Amino acid sequence: MTAAGLDREELVESLFREEGAGLVRLARLFTDDRTAAEDLVQEAFVRLYRSADRIRDRGKAASYLRSIVLNLARDHNRRGLMSLRHQEAVPPESPPEAPEDRILFDAEQARVVDALRSLPPRQRDCLVLRFYLDLSGPKIAETLGISPDSVKTHVRRGLSTLRGLLEELP
Repeated sequence: MTAAGLDREELVESLFREEGAGLVRLARLFTDDRTAAEDLVQEAFVRLYRSADRIRDRGKAASYLRSIVLNLARDHNRRGLMSLRHQEAVPPESPPEAPEDRILFDAEQARVVDALRSLPPRQRDCLVLRFYLDLSGPKIAETLGISPDSVKTHVRRGLSTLRGLLEELP
């Protein structure tokens, strides 16, 4: 038994139902490939399953899962940058056909996503969790392991930087 009397399978299944689609959308913002985003989320659920016995508070399990996805996305991007340096130029893939992906490829939203990707990691994480997943400051703080005041600072700075970037972009 773990997290408020749920067993490992129940915990993972309930979080998958509650958070799965949102986590894929979150990972999708950090990767250029829907399949990679789905793989990252799958890996996050595997890691959650393996460490579920350490989760005592069911309310914190979703934050823990989001932090796993963010860390995996960062690692994926680091590895991707290294492998891109050693590859020949490959033509960009065409936009995927999934409904949420078509939305991401809308011209205005693509500008915002590009600008978000250029922000410092902590600012980007705070903005994405706040405005994309609609999390509160305390939930973001719990997910990222920082104070609520730091969240406010990163959101404020991120919005300011994002505003400047969007004004510069065509």
